[in-house]
Amino acid sequence: MDTHCQNRAMTPPLRFPRPLRPGDRIGVTAPSAGVAGAAVARIEFCVDWLRSRGYDVVVGECLVGDGLTSAPAEQRAAELTRMLADPDIACVLPPWGGETAIDLVDLLDWDALADAEPTWLVGYSDLSTVLVPITTRLGWATLHGDNLADTPYAVPDGLLHWLDVAGGPGPFVQRDSAQVATWVRFEEDPHATGWRHVGEGRWEVEGGGDLDVTGRLIGGCVETIGHLAGTPYGDVRSWAEELDEPTIVYVEACEDHAVDICRFLHGMRLAGWFDRAAAVLVGRTNAPDHPDLTQREGVLDALGRLGLPIVWDLEIGHVPPHLPLVNGALARVVVDGDDRRITQTLG
Repeated sequence: MDTHCQNRAMTPPLRFPRPLRPGDRIGVTAPSAGVAGAAVARIEFCVDWLRSRGYDVVVGECLVGDGLTSAPAEQRAAELTRMLADPDIACVLPPWGGETAIDLVDLLDWDALADAEPTWLVGYSDLSTVLVPITTRLGWATLHGDNLADTPYAVPDGLLHWLDVAGGPGPFVQRDSAQVATWVRFEEDPHATGWRHVGEGRWEVEGGGDLDVTGRLIGGCVETIGHLAGTPYGDVRSWAEELDEPTIVYVEACEDHAVDICRFLHGMRLAGWFDRAAAVLVGRTNAPDHPDLTQREGVLDALGRLGLPIVWDLEIGHVPPHLPLVNGALARVVVDGDDRRITQTLG
């Protein structure tokens, strides 16, 4: 299914899905982990929440399951392909991430997707494993934002909901929310719509000073996209070279300790992920330090030698709230005193 796509130009021009509107159909499928236990009530609530806002939500067969994945890889790949290629589905949204979405990237029907109109694919965590190749191989913009389980949460001042980003023409301006939050456990309240605030955060430039850079966004969860580096499904170097524009690479760590994150980032560096980068954005993390290496030191060990500006502690990962970013969007990042903002243009 993939040979034709491998033999032609890797990166067609960037294409942006049409704006998502109430009345449009959203497909829900689990390309990685399925839904079981207390999470069932949460996902049912989230589906109803979207329907109450006017969206036509269809739920696939690859959703419920208490194993490592929702279904065998071939079945998950077929359902994801079908939803993305279906002209009646405007957006595809997973319940959450998981562990092994990498097992389906070479099973997607890339030829069928290349012939289809672009569809919004939204999510983060293990879904980064699919977002990156959809953008770099097909040229489709993809949205690194809340998964379905997080979608009903209210957005703090400064940030936008992913529905706002997928639903408008832009440009989209978001600012440092200065908030650090956590989730409400499904067992405690499956209908939660407000983050539980636990602290404050602030974007800052490594070494101090100001920053004003522009580039095309690409990135995701280090533990998942790191395994794509050097493969046809994570060839950011070729994508950036064909675009012939600067990039802004964003990364975030979920749970691996600092040495593993350091290794992943070195691998991405060696595979050319940062060759065209104008800056690197790093999401705040609760991932553990190593006794001899902090998370920050791990990033600097891998990327400090590049001499690129690094911006720390953005809301782009496993520490909520979430700042939705569009892979392929033209982004301007400004950090200048109290002016800390990112502007995304879809086009």
